[in-house]
Amino acid sequence: MPSEPVEKVYIEILKKIKSIISEDGLQPGDKLPSERELTDRLCASRSSVREAFRALELLGLIETRRGEGTFIREATGHRLVEVLASFILNDTKAQEDLAETRHIIIKDCVELTCSRISDEETEHLEVLAREAESVPEAARKFEKLFVQSGRNHLLYRLYVELNGYDTAFTAENSLTSEDCQAILKALRSKDSMTIADILKKQTMN
Repeated sequence: MPSEPVEKVYIEILKKIKSIISEDGLQPGDKLPSERELTDRLCASRSSVREAFRALELLGLIETRRGEGTFIREATGHRLVEVLASFILNDTKAQEDLAETRHIIIKDCVELTCSRISDEETEHLEVLAREAESVPEAARKFEKLFVQSGRNHLLYRLYVELNGYDTAFTAENSLTSEDCQAILKALRSKDSMTIADILKKQTMN
């Protein structure tokens, strides 16, 4: 019987490591099991586990600290995304595509939030909107909670990454307390178009 393709073994190990992270309830900053432990738990070769670790480290998902072990990194620390961004932002057409893609992502996020947000989340947004009148950081928390309330983690991550690499995004055109109140008003009537327009303005000069 032919042996399993290397690519398939490699992908399976990555999936199993992801499952272990979930099963063990590990969070960013937590230490992962050692290569030896994972080799036993996954019934895989030490070299295969090591290769999987290297791939995860390249993506910025984990980091190895000498003498301490391997730890899970924050999701925003993806070095691969940063490398790609350095090329993207040097190309005018790519920047235009980035803004266009961001607008598409915003539209999808807003529509999901309008249909999925809970009463508790809405109340939390109202509190943050009031706080934003005197604390600018509250507006950023408002935006984050609003997008997360759509309950699509992938779209949320894309939204965060695209915001982070849009050269037109600055503190001067981030959400204001008035924007937060306008979003809440539109949210009550499920006016996703108005909300999307407010969020899109962050990329305009």
